[in-house]
Amino acid sequence: MTPSGSAPTPPVQRREYWGSRWGAILAVAGSAVGLGNFLRFPGLASTYGSGGFMIAYLISLVILGIPICWVEWTMGRKGGAAGFHSSPGIFHALIRHPFGKILGALGFVIPVAVYTYYVFIESWCAGYFYYFLTGKLNLGTDVVAYQSFWSHFVGNGQDGIGADRAPMLIILAVVFILNYAIIFRGLTGGIEAFCKWAMPALIVMGLIMVVRVLTLGTPNPEAPDQNVMNGLKYMWAPGDVWVQLRNPEMWLAAAGQILFSLSVGFGVIITYASYLHRNDDVVGSGLTAAGVNEFCEVGLGGFISVPAAFVFLGATGVAGQATFQLGFNVLPLVFTQMPYPWLFGGLFFLLLFFAAITSSISMLQPGIAYLEEGFGLRRGPAVGLLAAVTMIGTLLVVSFSRDLKALDTIDFWVGTFGIFVMAGILVIWFGWNGHFKANWEEMHRGAAFNVPKIFKVVIRWIAPAYLLIIFVLWALFRCAGWNPAEGTFTPSGHFLELVGSATVAPEPGARTAFAFIAVLFLGTIISVCFAARRWGKAGSALLPNQSDVTPL
Repeated sequence: MTPSGSAPTPPVQRREYWGSRWGAILAVAGSAVGLGNFLRFPGLASTYGSGGFMIAYLISLVILGIPICWVEWTMGRKGGAAGFHSSPGIFHALIRHPFGKILGALGFVIPVAVYTYYVFIESWCAGYFYYFLTGKLNLGTDVVAYQSFWSHFVGNGQDGIGADRAPMLIILAVVFILNYAIIFRGLTGGIEAFCKWAMPALIVMGLIMVVRVLTLGTPNPEAPDQNVMNGLKYMWAPGDVWVQLRNPEMWLAAAGQILFSLSVGFGVIITYASYLHRNDDVVGSGLTAAGVNEFCEVGLGGFISVPAAFVFLGATGVAGQATFQLGFNVLPLVFTQMPYPWLFGGLFFLLLFFAAITSSISMLQPGIAYLEEGFGLRRGPAVGLLAAVTMIGTLLVVSFSRDLKALDTIDFWVGTFGIFVMAGILVIWFGWNGHFKANWEEMHRGAAFNVPKIFKVVIRWIAPAYLLIIFVLWALFRCAGWNPAEGTFTPSGHFLELVGSATVAPEPGARTAFAFIAVLFLGTIISVCFAARRWGKAGSALLPNQSDVTPL
């Protein structure tokens, strides 16, 4: 344990930096822009009513998303100045308490666990891109055919890995290897170089798809109401805003979308920001990265999937569609009814694949950084070890694919609960560690403009309170199964699948996935304790810019 007042130091290692400010911004934007921008966001907006949902969404963006982004960027840059790039290392250096590194372990567990199922979904996008180009997804006009295709492709009907799932497994293997091939090339040669062309390409593809949707007109003369203008109204008509705003589940959905979409609380931004130079602008960079994400989510995602589906299927074909059903059941049917289905269907799923892979590689870097600085591993062995860990998790997700139970379990406990906890830790510690004035000044180091002072109140008071309210709503609705209309509580399936009940048997896939999460978390805590000893023994092995490191 490092004595209080002295700066913890990692073993000597070559410092890495982003090659350019725009490289860092595009990499962070790439981590944020993902499948949720083009599938989950439009589905939520149309389900809850775009008027009320967008108000809740924008409030969550201003109160949670942007402030916590600034907090994470600031902590990451400060930790990088101390020579650390992983969340455990940064927390160890900045919090200066034995428990700090334990809190930081979440920044390793969350991205690694989420990657294990996210890469599986990513492979669906790659597979659908291939199947559209080869014409194998032209299955007619019955949505049931597309539902059956997807169910068989992902193994939604039964557990196990059999010969009939070989096409999906081959595609998954290619996508898995591609992710690690990019991450193996390093920060600038891999992540930054890829995102510098992948993100502009993604935006260009998105704009092409928006133009295609906006020029659909009325493709079916026998259904004149199913036109692009009505599709946009269905997506964006405000509706009864006051009624919508009284729906607590809508606020929960909006806040969750902001946190997941901006990669807040993942452990990604704090790692990416640690590769900045000491005086790089985190205020402007954080705001720009968030702006790119919002453009892709609202400006592109909001004008593609739901309006296009409405034009061909009407409101009944869109209403109530969950994320996967909209993306992989409904939209393939829509694209097959367009001219040149292979082109526009293929382009859309290539767009989704680019959005997914820029996110998935960002989930790997926090793990690589931790293995490198925590155990002194070189890039190659660190990549190999992390690949082995994530491969176990991904095979678990694929093996227990019936009803996507393993995927859903990891997403619920890590991709939702874990992110709420990590976001809360970040903003509460930043605002209440006894050094808020110094923290605020650190945020503005090298900044091109000052953050409005109202955000002092937001960071210290409003954001923590809002997170607490959202967390309580999540516990009531998603865990306890509260029905406010009837005043009843019915524990959610995520609990019952683990412990069972008189009417519900425990679910093997859910239990196995939860066990994987538990082993990963406990193993990380143990390893972090050993890593901290190694950091403490580094003693005089200061990196060039560590001599004046002070607590944040």
